[in-house]
Amino acid sequence: MREMLNRRLLLEAPMRADDGAGGAVCDWALLGTLWARIEPGTGREVAGEEYPMGSVPLRITVRAAPIGSMARPEAGQRFREGPRCYAILAVTEKDVAGRYLSCFARDEVPA
Repeated sequence: MREMLNRRLLLEAPMRADDGAGGAVCDWALLGTLWARIEPGTGREVAGEEYPMGSVPLRITVRAAPIGSMARPEAGQRFREGPRCYAILAVTEKDVAGRYLSCFARDEVPA
């Protein structure tokens, strides 16, 4: 099995920093660049905090990396492609040989 990885995505991890007023702000730290394949699922409308959001589940395939490697995506991280962000919900091996990972993600855009 050979996957066609034709999308260049940035892998980012959340990073909390002190805001100077006793609170914290969340920023994103770049971990690296991965080539990927994005397969969309069926979209639906979900309730956002202030307005409805369109939610599209995605399956993002990337080359595997060892557990603990910064190049291995984890739930709670995100992929970024230009202005679009894909929140990573779960990660699992896609094939028996462990050459690829399936990242289950969500792309949310205002409806």
